[in-house]
Amino acid sequence: MEEQSQDQEYFEKRSLKSGAAGWVLLTGLGVAYVVSGDFSGWNYGIAYGGWLGLAIAFLAMGCMYACTVFGIAELSSAIPTAGAGYGFARRAFGRFGGFMTGLAVLIEYVCAPAAISTFIANYLDAIGLVSGDGGHLLAVAVCYALFIAVHIIGVGEALKTMLVITVVAVVALVVFIVGALPGFDVSRLFDIAPAAGGSALLPYGVAGVLAALPFGIWFFLGIEGVPLGSEEARDPRKDVPRAIIGAMAILVLTGMAVLFLAVGNTGAAFMGQSTAPLVDVLERAGQPALGLFVNVAGLFGLVASFFSLIYAGSRQMFALSRAGYLPDRLAVTGKRKTPALALIVIGAVGFALVVVVRNGDALIDMAVFGACVSYAMMNLSHIVLRRREPQMRRGYRTPGGTVTTWIGFVLSCVAIVSTFVTYTPSAIAALAVLAAGAIYFAAYARHQLVGNAPEEEFARIEAA
Repeated sequence: MEEQSQDQEYFEKRSLKSGAAGWVLLTGLGVAYVVSGDFSGWNYGIAYGGWLGLAIAFLAMGCMYACTVFGIAELSSAIPTAGAGYGFARRAFGRFGGFMTGLAVLIEYVCAPAAISTFIANYLDAIGLVSGDGGHLLAVAVCYALFIAVHIIGVGEALKTMLVITVVAVVALVVFIVGALPGFDVSRLFDIAPAAGGSALLPYGVAGVLAALPFGIWFFLGIEGVPLGSEEARDPRKDVPRAIIGAMAILVLTGMAVLFLAVGNTGAAFMGQSTAPLVDVLERAGQPALGLFVNVAGLFGLVASFFSLIYAGSRQMFALSRAGYLPDRLAVTGKRKTPALALIVIGAVGFALVVVVRNGDALIDMAVFGACVSYAMMNLSHIVLRRREPQMRRGYRTPGGTVTTWIGFVLSCVAIVSTFVTYTPSAIAALAVLAAGAIYFAAYARHQLVGNAPEEEFARIEAA
């Protein structure tokens, strides 16, 4: 396999701003990645599995994420680079395994913001600011243009803006909880008439639980992106593990609150079809003022995730480009030390997906497929590196060791299967992108690799 070494000037033009983020900003980044999942998207899983089916999906996928996050926390403390998951798999499985993992991560971080942008348009429609397909597409275009511009200005500014937006979103969730508590009725959780082979508790049977898994993932999708900020962290070996675990704890609590209170107020049948679920809950509960506040503030939650996932996608593209797996022009950072071209490409592809697909459910499924493939590879990376490189310097060690990440791996594989059950065309499309990526790597990328890129240097040092 061919490779080339680059001089210092090459890396100076392709470097990020180190020390820009402490553990608080990184924790905010972790919450920001995911918080939109509490405001919209999760509820569509009820239409596939009923409330209990989605609740089981939440618990199973929460377990998968907890196991995966513990493994990622350890790996990020040992390999603190912007490549994150790609870097972990590169160390464990070589260049092809690393590239395919990085490509799966890119699928997630392109499709997830595209899905969220459609939810932002739905919330704007709910308060009368846009209407019709033209208005929705205009809103999506403005979102991409505005927030990519903020990211280009600088990472410190972007992360601080993201933290403020995330705090507002969390406040909105607290207001929702206060407003929804009085109207909770457990009987409303099970108001869907059973289909053939179903029951009152699981109206669509066991198959419905499997179909609901991608929507259980939506409560946590993106949390694994915290290590993508490693090269911009002050002390990545300590700050990244602390941030990713702290963010996971917050998201478990908010997800459980939304799952119970939203459905317990409106009923499962209604909630499975709602385009702005938290707002609908408060309006039906006779609290339109709180509903308006949560609608407006809920936009902050959607924006926070959209904003942060764009950041994550650009850093993954930056790392792959710097190492030669993608065209190296995408890694050029300029005076502001932000990968402007990578950000623009991420935005252009995401907007094109919205225009072509026009279906938030389908985009969620594509994002989940890419995410779960990367989770499987990252869990396996932890298992392989624990056994093959026990002496590796680790600032944090996973509770339960490889038993934990074996659980995460198995659940990741189950989740991959579920994406074909939920929305088969989307899963096939994402799989086709991975297949095309494998051909691209074999035919072109493997001849362009930069042997002294950071992720390559980690592997070189270990080999020596």
